[in-house]
Parts: sequence; structure tokens; C-alpha cells
Amino acid sequence: MNWKLLFFICLIGFGAFQHFQKREVIHGAGEVVSDPPQQRSLDISDARNINGYEIIPLAKFSIKARVLASKSYHFGREAELAPVDFALGWGAMSDEAVLNKIDISQSNRFYFWHVDEFPIPREAIETQSANMHMIPADSLIEKRLKSVRVGQVVQINGYLVEAKASDGWRWKSSLTRNDIGNGACEVLLVKSIEVH
Repeated sequence: MNWKLLFFICLIGFGAFQHFQKREVIHGAGEVVSDPPQQRSLDISDARNINGYEIIPLAKFSIKARVLASKSYHFGREAELAPVDFALGWGAMSDEAVLNKIDISQSNRFYFWHVDEFPIPREAIETQSANMHMIPADSLIEKRLKSVRVGQVVQINGYLVEAKASDGWRWKSSLTRNDIGNGACEVLLVKSIEVH
């Protein structure tokens, strides 16, 4: 067999494998996650250092949600801390019948949605989904975050945090699910992640 043909076959095989590994998970109609995220205040807030940044926990946070979109980032200060963002949905925003009528995308650390006609009230879209910046607590969690596929249901536990640099740079998490726009994203230190 000539090496060009062998290379071509290997390339096709690798592409098919990558597509299989990243294909979207389909659930069918109906909510796959009913409960909203859980947030609890802290008794003590101990700062820690990650990649040269001071990470200050603001609240305990636990979320079970459907992954609506996932985006990896490689450049900039934020990427040094949070290499992955998830757009997550719960309640009506975990229902495939609803999601099929909403165009969802991510860019520049934001989550965007568009509808031609609202399948659910606008407020439900805004309060039952969120863009979250994922700071992995270690390399194993980072690997797990990067392997998550759109449509999968994830259980994530950790802390909403504020990140600070010595030159005054800051990145602070939202502490409510009711805000929108700049500053509305959660900055989440991920201590554990399970995929269901």
C-alpha cells in the first residue's frame, strides 16, 4: 500500500474518532435537570494560589446541568485560569424540545442565544441558563472538563470565586442567576465534576 493512501486512511479514521468523541448527546423531549444550582455562604474564606493568581472563595456552589455549549480558550489571563467555559442549562433550558428552537453560541467569554420565536418566556431562558468560567482545581479536573460533550449532564461542585493578580487585575464571579450581560458570568473553582 502506498504511504499517501495509508496516510489518507489514517487521517479519515482520526477525524471520525474525533467526531465520535465530541458528538452532541441527544436526550429527547423533557427536562433532564429540574433543580436549580445550589449556592451556600462560607463560614471561612481561605484564599489559594493558582498559576500565580490569588483565588478567593465567595460562596460554595453546586450545579447539576445540561451542557448547552462548551468553548476552550488558549490566550489571555483568563485562559491561564479558566481554559474552558460551559454554557449550562437547567429546568426548561435542559429540555431538548425547547433547545431545538434556540440557537446557542459562545465567543469572547460570553454565551449568546437567539430565537425567531420564544419557546418559553425570555426570563426563563435568562434565569435557567448561564455561562460559567471553569477554573480546574488540578490537572485531572482540567482533563475532565475538556472532555465534556455538548448535551451531557454534569454535576459540578466547587466555589464561586474572585481572582486577583498582583498588578491589580481582578475577575469576580456573579453571585446570582438573575443577572445578564457583562459581569453576569460565574467564575467557578471546580473541585469535582461527574458526567451523567
